Amino acid sequence: MVIHEYLSGETPEIYDYGDDVMVYNSFEELIKKVKGYPERKRMAVAVAEDSHTLEAVINAREEGIISPILVGNKEKIQAVLEEMGEEVPFEDIYNAESDEEACTLAVSLVREGKADFLMKGKVDTKIILKAVVNKEAGLGLGRTMSHFTMFHVPTYHKILVAVDGGMVTYPTLEQKKDIITNTVDTLLDMGYTCPKVGVLACVEKVNPKMPETVEADELRQMNHRGEIENCIVEGPISYDCAVDKEIADFKGYKSRIAGDVDVIVAPNIHAGNIMGKMLICTCKAKMAGFVVGAKCPVVLTSRGSSPEEKYLSIVVSAAAVK
Repeated sequence: MVIHEYLSGETPEIYDYGDDVMVYNSFEELIKKVKGYPERKRMAVAVAEDSHTLEAVINAREEGIISPILVGNKEKIQAVLEEMGEEVPFEDIYNAESDEEACTLAVSLVREGKADFLMKGKVDTKIILKAVVNKEAGLGLGRTMSHFTMFHVPTYHKILVAVDGGMVTYPTLEQKKDIITNTVDTLLDMGYTCPKVGVLACVEKVNPKMPETVEADELRQMNHRGEIENCIVEGPISYDCAVDKEIADFKGYKSRIAGDVDVIVAPNIHAGNIMGKMLICTCKAKMAGFVVGAKCPVVLTSRGSSPEEKYLSIVVSAAAVK
């Protein structure tokens, strides 16, 4: 069963934007890339006894993208699988007596090298994150973890990455630096070269009365000094200038990234979250998201997410596994 209707037809080409810069224009390209891997990625699902989650997981398995490892109440997991008419090998289902135990066990499977990345099932985000950020037994790298979201917006010419609308509430300058680093590193792991990053504000000029513009300029300077590497960072930049070069030209905003950004950095979680929901609900964008800045991607879609969104998040996470 295939839940993403847009796989039919020809896959768009991966365009080169000059100087050997590579980007992805659609989720189809990422799906094609992941399907071409010589080996499936192993994904541990914490609290896997959920039909929507298992539907996405089984679809990713049928597409040759992952080999699932299911952790949770074994009887409930098997009951859901039976209802779906599906099977997972006995040795790939781990029993856990509680949600907390399931999350801890799933994280340990990644730490032990038995799984390549992690997915949240039917469990509160705070429970799985507690296991992920545990200083002794978690998956932290010693820097801020952040939420990574990719959008395929019908009116934009390539995949757009918006951060951070799900993890860091009011990021400091240093946290914004970490968010950019997390995002750029993830894109590089997917095959990007030199992502174009726009740090958003409502204006394009530095205004001391608007801290967001001051920090955007400081992040730009960090990039120029080599403190943020392997990308182009510009800001402050308004959303319209970031995605539409004609508007940027009309405003007299000179930029290497105007109308061609890969990444847009929101000033806080509210702006990022609202922007993401507007892209989905109003602009009919397709979305995939996961947590980055850990030892592996962590798929943290909401329990209300559609099987399609969960499937795409699995695909994108698999593409980002080192």
